[in-house]
Amino acid sequence: MPVNAQSKVMSAKEAVDRFIFPGAVIGMGGQNVGRIPMALTHEIVRQGVDGLTIMGCNLSIAMDILVGAGLVVRTESGTGNLERFGATFRWRHAIESGVLQHRDYSHLGMVSRFLAGEMGLPFMPTKSMLGSDILNKHADGHDGYVLIDNPWGEHEPVALLPAARPDVAIIHAQKADELGNVTIEGFTAHDVEMVRAAKAAIVSCEEVVSSEETRRHPELTAIPYLYVSAVVEQPFGSHPSSVYRCYDFDSEHITYYQTCAREGGQKYQEYLEQHILGCASFDDYLERVGGVKRLHALRQAMLRMM
Repeated sequence: MPVNAQSKVMSAKEAVDRFIFPGAVIGMGGQNVGRIPMALTHEIVRQGVDGLTIMGCNLSIAMDILVGAGLVVRTESGTGNLERFGATFRWRHAIESGVLQHRDYSHLGMVSRFLAGEMGLPFMPTKSMLGSDILNKHADGHDGYVLIDNPWGEHEPVALLPAARPDVAIIHAQKADELGNVTIEGFTAHDVEMVRAAKAAIVSCEEVVSSEETRRHPELTAIPYLYVSAVVEQPFGSHPSSVYRCYDFDSEHITYYQTCAREGGQKYQEYLEQHILGCASFDDYLERVGGVKRLHALRQAMLRMM
């Protein structure tokens, strides 16, 4: 660790204002209804940062909120859904309406693109997506892939996927220290490769721990400090999605969100006003969705599963 390291801990408002700008390409962490960076997403909506491109493997409720708020012009992902809770309805509506560009990849394809970006390579070869219809959807100039034959084999097709290097990655984790060393428990999804590939990274976490604790357990560090630009401490910062060992997902609130997102129009705008735009902070939002009693129940639900 650096001798004269500075603390990277700041508020969500400060982190978004400093690192996320209009037209930015944002890599979004988490998967389905687990470890979604909701607190950071809410702050982006409150600040109205628009013209965004969102990248990830499974872009979930956070992406859907940004699209529903009219802040996204393009997405690149493996899919967009909330598992058993259904599709990301505002995203689907935006694509069907022609107001949002989308580039489709497999999940492995997206991880491969982040891996290329992490390694400083212009592209990554893969056999993922070969034999599927996904490559056929890239027929507009083939800027999303190049198909070649293996130069050391006979008629063995390989897809070359362009490196993904987001302007900023946003993820939510269980812990981080003040320098930016990040602990992720449970699944890591594409977060590690994506953060390493990004030009900047904002990490929100359930708890900021000391760098002394990090040094006592170095094997737990999933992402080292040199890749992290800002650390935001926000308990329950992934609600209504879950965080392993911390709390379960809030099925009641996700179902309510999906009802609003499916209907769209005034009902969806009311959701944004009540739960995001009308909230001074993410803590204010947490109070509106049930406060301490509701959050305690979600924590206990997670503990019963462990």
